[in-house]
Amino acid sequence: MKILQQGDPPLAYEFYLRGRKQGYNPYVMSIQNLLRTASLLIGSLFLGATNAQHDGHDHGTAEATAHTTEAHATTAHAEEGHVKERFNAGKLIMDHIGDEHGWHLFGHTTLPLPVILYDTQRGLQVFSSSRFDHGHASYNGYALVDHEVVAVADAKANGHAPFTVDEVATKAIWDISITKNVLSLFISLTVLVIIFLTVAKAYTRRAGQAPAGLQNLVEPIILFVRDDVAKSAIGEKKYMKYMPYLLTAFFFIFLNNLMGLVPFFPGGANLTGNIAVTLVMALITFIIVTVNGNKHYWGHIFAMPGVPGWVLAILTPVEILGMFLKPFVLMIRLFANITAGHIIALSFFSLIFVFGETSTGAGLGVGVFSLAFTIFMTMLELLVAFIQAYVFTFLSAMYIGSAVEEPHHH
Repeated sequence: MKILQQGDPPLAYEFYLRGRKQGYNPYVMSIQNLLRTASLLIGSLFLGATNAQHDGHDHGTAEATAHTTEAHATTAHAEEGHVKERFNAGKLIMDHIGDEHGWHLFGHTTLPLPVILYDTQRGLQVFSSSRFDHGHASYNGYALVDHEVVAVADAKANGHAPFTVDEVATKAIWDISITKNVLSLFISLTVLVIIFLTVAKAYTRRAGQAPAGLQNLVEPIILFVRDDVAKSAIGEKKYMKYMPYLLTAFFFIFLNNLMGLVPFFPGGANLTGNIAVTLVMALITFIIVTVNGNKHYWGHIFAMPGVPGWVLAILTPVEILGMFLKPFVLMIRLFANITAGHIIALSFFSLIFVFGETSTGAGLGVGVFSLAFTIFMTMLELLVAFIQAYVFTFLSAMYIGSAVEEPHHH
């Protein structure tokens, strides 16, 4: 392994020098922290996004039966050529921004994903989502209703017979399936690990040389996060400790924002527009701030210096509430902006098909306008993908900086 020298690239040399002084390899530390954060994200996503306990279901038995029977009747007539199904823009948009137990590829082709259930009465159940036939069939006493797995009462345990939702209140199902968002999470984390490992090896292999290839692409972003985010918000003395998390958060959000704009596999998942994912990331920031908060930080929250006691009775609860509002803002800001962008772009794209069903002339005119605006929104979303990653990372750095800031002596 080559030793880095004073003439090395600024980022590589600084990381190396600081790491040597503190007795660890900063590249190994960055990868370790990346893997720890990834593990926490994966585990938390399972708990927050897909481990939903269903104690019964909101749909009544009669309503579910009518809904299923109507769906099968419509499908049967459509196959016979009697009914032409109208384009449903709302369903298209909600299917895109939501999570599901399969990954639509093209046409009627869907990549089936593992369904993993823990039934409090029947134990662990594992099977393919293709058994549900896109929600039209039940399997082994379970069915998909509005993208949720529920227990059903069915004359046939398997098949396309109309099913009714089981109203047994004592039965609970924990859904820990590998859904579309979970698979997208695994893919993005794999890509991030490959990128960071490749760049880390490039620093040791090309010590003292100008960055090239993937290293040349990633280093300006790393320098941007270091200089304009970490240093400015946390300070020169303490920013290095939090660089691995800030870099991981930035690249994770940025990569998944970009992948969400790709209309085909492995893109197209709305991972950063899933509120469970943004909740987990905001919770990680909250834990870092809470654990690393110094005496000065906690003193300003519980008893701000120089403030009368009667004012503290009002101010202290507000400050405590602010501790929890900060991660809430992080969660909602990322979730709302990414989801809204997808909805707007898909809404204008759907106008082509909506007007195309009513009038050929109107459909052609609206099609040109919608296509142009969709392209414009997609280009805007590329900018938003970077901005939202920057905003989340910068706000996290600001919250961390306020927690570790030393008191100013005048």
